[in-house]
Amino acid sequence: MRQQLRPVFDQVVIKELEPDRVRRSGLLVPPGTHEPPPQHGIVLAVGPGLDWWAGAGVQMPVKPGDHVVFPASAGAWVEVDEERLLVCRVGQLLGVLEQVEDCPHCSDIVLAPGDTCPVCGRVGRASTGALGGPE
Repeated sequence: MRQQLRPVFDQVVIKELEPDRVRRSGLLVPPGTHEPPPQHGIVLAVGPGLDWWAGAGVQMPVKPGDHVVFPASAGAWVEVDEERLLVCRVGQLLGVLEQVEDCPHCSDIVLAPGDTCPVCGRVGRASTGALGGPE
């Protein structure tokens, strides 16, 4: 029979994703640095929150399936059915990684060449004509 860990109060259960040791440049970052980088994981289960949250209108900020970032020192590691899981308070999470399709700041405007959106970092480029040259 398979077991499932149900978190209580403001706890979340996270399955850690393997740390990415290869950077976009192709540089391999060796393990054993002085301070471990924040960890990444997928939320598997979420507790109901604290009892006073409902009266204050507070809801859990994460849901199962969210891709979250947490410090290496967060929570406690437990093993359930030979799977290593992190149980931590939702307040220990650093954030939720989200896919950004369209930036709310610059999706409806044309950035001038060289201008950078302060929200998403998109850089304006010179427009090209039908033959690939400048218009």
